[in-house]
Amino acid sequence: MRIIAITGGIGSGKTTVAGWIRETGVPVIDADRISRRLTKKGGEALPAIRAAFGDTVFHADGTLDRAVLADLVFSEDPAMQQNLNAILHPMVIERMQRELDALETRGAPEAVIEVPLLYEAGMERMADTVICVTAAEETRLKRLTERSNLTRRQALARMRAQQDVNKTEALADYVLATDGPTRENKQAALRLWQRITEKTEA
Repeated sequence: MRIIAITGGIGSGKTTVAGWIRETGVPVIDADRISRRLTKKGGEALPAIRAAFGDTVFHADGTLDRAVLADLVFSEDPAMQQNLNAILHPMVIERMQRELDALETRGAPEAVIEVPLLYEAGMERMADTVICVTAAEETRLKRLTERSNLTRRQALARMRAQQDVNKTEALADYVLATDGPTRENKQAALRLWQRITEKTEA
């Protein structure tokens, strides 16, 4: 089974691109979806998060206070993000591999993994091909402030907490820009996907 990873900075459009590929019938495994499952009420990651960050990142009902945790993780202390990643990344990798194994058992010819911190987590080793979705900083800021109700400062902090986009682009096999109109972005994404799958078949 061919595994194609989609990565890119926050606000780059990678989830939208993954959605377009999913529409063609290709299964997509989303690392963020797995992470949310691990951190929902009763999630397996919560005890370790409480031990690392304390009770202040939890609501009284035991659910994770994502806003408070985000303020800590995206503070100027990089150790905070490192601590959270050390908890979540191994759990996400294990569960993603489990889903990939199930798809391979069912005979899926290709699968996509959507992973924001692909290289930071060492998850590029799971993929045969990597697509980096990218967009100009102002485009990303506009998307983040509009969709996530973040201030410009908060959006910049989240962008700066990720690997430099130029490094990610240099490491990837393909780079897909999404600064254009939605229709053009979709056409470009599907053309790239066709190139990748035709190359695989050859």
